[in-house]
Amino acid sequence: MEFLTHNMAPVMFAGLIVFLLMGFSVAFSLAAAGLFFGLIGIELGILPASLMQALPLRVFGIMQNDTLLAIPFFTFMGLILERSGMAEDLLDTIGQLFGPIRGGLAFAVIFVGAMLAATTGVVAASVISMGLISLPIMLRYGYDRRIASGVIAASGTLAQIIPPSLVLIIMADQLGRSVGDLYKGAFLPGFVLTGLYVGFIVLVALFRPHWTPALPPEARTIREADGSSGLRSLGVVTGLSVAAAVAFAKTRPDTMPTDELIVLSMCVGVAVAFTLAVINKLTGMNLLSKMAERVTFVLIPPLALIFLVLGTIFLGIATPTEGGAMGAVGALVMAISRRRLSMHLMKQAMDSTMKLSCFVLFILLGSTVFSLSFQAVDGPIWVEHLLTSLPGGQIGFLIVVNILIFVLAFFLDFFELSFIVVPLLGPVAEKLGIDLVWFGVLLAVNMQTSFMHPPFGFALFYLRSVAPIDKYKDKVTNAEIAPVTTGQIYWGSVPFVIIQIIMVGLIIAFPNLVSGGLDKKADLDTSNVVIEAQPADNGNDKEVDMNALFGTPASAPQGGKEPDPMDAFKK
Repeated sequence: MEFLTHNMAPVMFAGLIVFLLMGFSVAFSLAAAGLFFGLIGIELGILPASLMQALPLRVFGIMQNDTLLAIPFFTFMGLILERSGMAEDLLDTIGQLFGPIRGGLAFAVIFVGAMLAATTGVVAASVISMGLISLPIMLRYGYDRRIASGVIAASGTLAQIIPPSLVLIIMADQLGRSVGDLYKGAFLPGFVLTGLYVGFIVLVALFRPHWTPALPPEARTIREADGSSGLRSLGVVTGLSVAAAVAFAKTRPDTMPTDELIVLSMCVGVAVAFTLAVINKLTGMNLLSKMAERVTFVLIPPLALIFLVLGTIFLGIATPTEGGAMGAVGALVMAISRRRLSMHLMKQAMDSTMKLSCFVLFILLGSTVFSLSFQAVDGPIWVEHLLTSLPGGQIGFLIVVNILIFVLAFFLDFFELSFIVVPLLGPVAEKLGIDLVWFGVLLAVNMQTSFMHPPFGFALFYLRSVAPIDKYKDKVTNAEIAPVTTGQIYWGSVPFVIIQIIMVGLIIAFPNLVSGGLDKKADLDTSNVVIEAQPADNGNDKEVDMNALFGTPASAPQGGKEPDPMDAFKK
């Protein structure tokens, strides 16, 4: 019993691991471990009997947390957009745009993955949509199965890091930081990671061109009457849009945060392009090609929704919860405008949103029960002592933590990692002087690999569910297409997992990738602080008699003994 008394925290953590290994769900394992060891602690006299009286207040605190409302809002927005056909329109249009070059379909998948990430924030929706639409086309035209499956799974996981990401909402809640700050911090790393994916496909197209062939001429359906592609007209519109954005950016003050400058400049550029397309359509001048019109009208609505959600959050006009609500309404408006909103679609979206929200809420309730008992037995102090004693200071801590997250991601979902591990690591990181917004973005990028890890990555499971498992005859070419094996899906994810590990290293090596998007705070140099006292006025100042103002202070009785205030009641 003495051993249990002095080692309650590690025993409790080991008990949680045992519950998980026995196959119980994470939510109930957390709650069971918290209640079981809490009652043992009370019986042994380690914990006060009134410990569990604080539990209802904690549960009520979760119900009062406005930040968590953003989860159902963003989930509902993403599901409405995905089920209303936005992904199909984007993939078809961008595929036609990049199709004539080697690797064009892969570039289109990455671009659309980033767009879906910035509008949905739901990995499952992105991977399944792109798997159903783009994988058959990539297999039809001879793409290597490993490259095709890897790029689809990796692009779908961009929803983990590009705002509005659900994992960033959970991370902000667990670290006690603003969701808006984590969104701003993840803005640049998300685009850098997208660029690394594109760079990898460029290398593959250069050195293994037969793995990523271009679309044949007969597959390019958006053509002008004279047979031209119409890219010149699109280039002119793009040039005018970029010029307007750059001109606007140069008029802004240097003190404007990077993310706000990017969002506002993109708003101006997109508005110029859309205005030109609308004028051309209404007047019938035919100054724009079919490709230019198609790209403009397909891309602008989701971009406008992105600016509505992220722009208002970054500019401080709305909170993330309010931004999610506006995004949900905007998604409904887009679906209605395309005449694709039905009662069946609404029921599906609401059902999936409710299931995901309940899943998150139950894990959060379980983690609350566990953390109550774990904190009562000084578990955070044990974890802090364990991690702060590591050699290497901050760097040693970051290396160990990232290796730990990378290994745990083989077995735990990002929700489970966020609720179990992050609350233990956050206080230690703060004590070591690590900015928690930067730390949260770093962990989010690392956790992104949890969707890509063979053999338990959820993105790989989503792709496996829609990838062909038997030979089939293609409807367009009538050619027999071989199935995609599970091994090919796993091997296809390996290069992108390596890219994500490189991204983790870049964030550690260049912290400004995250902090560069945050608002600059004024630093106070205490060594240069000068305190100036008002000089005397030629000795003519009159001395103020403080006794005259406040009265003569009472003197202590002789012997220096203070009077006892209770003496008045002793008479």
